[in-house]
Amino acid sequence: LMVWLRRCTHYLFIVVVAVNSTLLTINAGDYIFYTDWAWTSFTVFSISQTLMLAVGATYYLTFTGVPGTATYYGLIMTVYTRVAKGAWFALGYPYDFIVTPIWLPSAMLLDLAYWATKRNKHSLILFGGVLVGMSLPLFNMVNLITVADPLETAFKYPRPTLPPYMTPIEPQVGKFYNSPVALGAGAGAVLSVTFTALGCKLNTWTYRWMAA
Repeated sequence: LMVWLRRCTHYLFIVVVAVNSTLLTINAGDYIFYTDWAWTSFTVFSISQTLMLAVGATYYLTFTGVPGTATYYGLIMTVYTRVAKGAWFALGYPYDFIVTPIWLPSAMLLDLAYWATKRNKHSLILFGGVLVGMSLPLFNMVNLITVADPLETAFKYPRPTLPPYMTPIEPQVGKFYNSPVALGAGAGAVLSVTFTALGCKLNTWTYRWMAA
């Protein structure tokens, strides 16, 4: 019975974590549409993406205890959101305007921290969390650098889900304009330690629930 219960719980959490990660990040990268507040939105999205990666990948990693699992989780999220973003392409947006979050390098750093510290959970939380939080905004800035003229494209292809009164009229200087990467990485370095700890605790709760 316990083997059956553990397997069912494991598969249940695979579905729950993977589906929720996809739903919560399906529009991650759409900060590019908010051309008047793109940098501010980028900072907020950086933290939300860090949350979904750190919690989910850490849960999987500590559940299996196998370094490499976080990268596998990052790959799942990458595939899911690339397929979802394909919908924007189908709507007629240019391919080089579609932004998909870059998770894999940060997930690999999480695996590296777990492997290098010989599967030490506390080191994973501290080192892995900081590495994910600091690296994710850095890698995702590539999206903003390489995207095709955000202002012109956003006006040419207004976002279908935005009501007319929310369509950008002229670019404004966002509150966090000066250093979106530094702010995102600084906040991420602190917050993702908590996120990673939550992933570990989620695993602990799963086992306790199964053993009850």
